[in-house]
Amino acid sequence: MATETVSSSFTEIYDSLPYYDDDLQKFPELKEKVDREMARELVQPTSLHPNVPPPIQLFSNNPLLKAELQRVEASQPFPPLDSLRYQLPAPTSTPGTIQEWKEALDNAHAQLQHQRIRQNNLALLQTYGPNAWRIQNYLLEETKKQTEKAAEELVQLTVEVNRDRKNTQDRFGKQLTQLETRWTELISSVLQIEMANVALDAEINRLNQREAELAEL
Repeated sequence: MATETVSSSFTEIYDSLPYYDDDLQKFPELKEKVDREMARELVQPTSLHPNVPPPIQLFSNNPLLKAELQRVEASQPFPPLDSLRYQLPAPTSTPGTIQEWKEALDNAHAQLQHQRIRQNNLALLQTYGPNAWRIQNYLLEETKKQTEKAAEELVQLTVEVNRDRKNTQDRFGKQLTQLETRWTELISSVLQIEMANVALDAEINRLNQREAELAEL
């Protein structure tokens, strides 16, 4: 059983040489035309294309987030925080009803539990916070170094790519100039040959006419 391997090679085709073409400098009217076209493209359309889908309604299933999004879009200030939960209000009436005292007692219990949780969090922060902060700073520094290194490598790669593009386009541009010059020379040679042929045809016609005149004598 024979196995056939087919290999194909792709040739790069360049239809534009921006590092070599200088038509905009040679033809000012072409540059004006390009500038007008660019200015026309930069104008924002007044209406969207019919094929553009309608805008997506965000948070349609969450009224709270939808209201917050509308507040941000309207540039309205954030509502003030409710500080009543951090206070210990006594019953408004004297001596106060059982329900009012019950609500005040529940609020005091909630405040006490909140303070206990804060104390626990502060104790945990004092025990593990410094090391966690140092580790986080170390990770951020390493991430920063890696990001800066990647950015430098990307900039260097971009410079090398642009340099290679410029060198390649300059080389191809010189080849195109040589071919264009050669084409012009060949066209000129063809025109000279055609003019010489016309002159020879005229000379042949003159000689034939002269021969005919001599034959009649």
